[in-house]
Amino acid sequence: MHLKKPLVVFDLETTGTWIEKDKIIEIALVKLHPDGRQESYDRKIYPGIPIPARVTELTGIRDADVKEAPTFKQVAQEVLDFIGDADVGGFNIDRFDLPLLKREFAEVGISFDWAERTVYDAQKVYHLNEKRDLSAAYQFYCQKNLEQAHSALADTQATVEILKKQIEQYGDGESIASLSDFEYQTTAEFYDPDRRFRWWNGKLYLMFGKYAGKYTLEELVQRDRGYLEWILSADFNQDVKLLVESALSGRFPQVPEKG
Repeated sequence: MHLKKPLVVFDLETTGTWIEKDKIIEIALVKLHPDGRQESYDRKIYPGIPIPARVTELTGIRDADVKEAPTFKQVAQEVLDFIGDADVGGFNIDRFDLPLLKREFAEVGISFDWAERTVYDAQKVYHLNEKRDLSAAYQFYCQKNLEQAHSALADTQATVEILKKQIEQYGDGESIASLSDFEYQTTAEFYDPDRRFRWWNGKLYLMFGKYAGKYTLEELVQRDRGYLEWILSADFNQDVKLLVESALSGRFPQVPEKG
């Protein structure tokens, strides 16, 4: 890899995927120099909030593993010094790691603007150069070219074949129900299918309107009952209305075991 200036490739493990609130529990950086030298930095971070069970399942990092670790505030300057004026790289960093890292820096009074650097996001390169559509899935699972792609019937028949192959490869080999065991992380953090309410640190937060991400549902009951009563009369799905109606009566749901 020929470099004109240093490149820092990094990854964050976090308590979740909410960029505005979730916290770093591990940060790893590898710095590549034009002369071929390589440096690494890897630290567990104490997030100040419990690590959800689903995150522990994914990362192997438990609350006990970070109990004695430094906070991000304590290591922020050394992280910034390690990065220096290098360009940055990683996988999905443009949409997640960089915005979250910038927010963590900002919360401790340090400015970090990656717009001044060249960003090499391996995920973007991957998705731009390798198709991730139905035709690609049909080729991957069934080793067939999808003729008449975007014909509704052809696409549907191809999906049937893909599901059969996925049952063989990932499920029990027979039952479609075996695919339901997979947890879809993008929706597990949300209370409802429309993502109007989101779990974070054991509490539900409103994710739309003037209070988006600011208050828990319990806090909103105390602060602005009128706003919640408006939700009951507006065009929201039944899950949301039942949730709000229960909250106004003083009943709040418990966070799911893997939520």
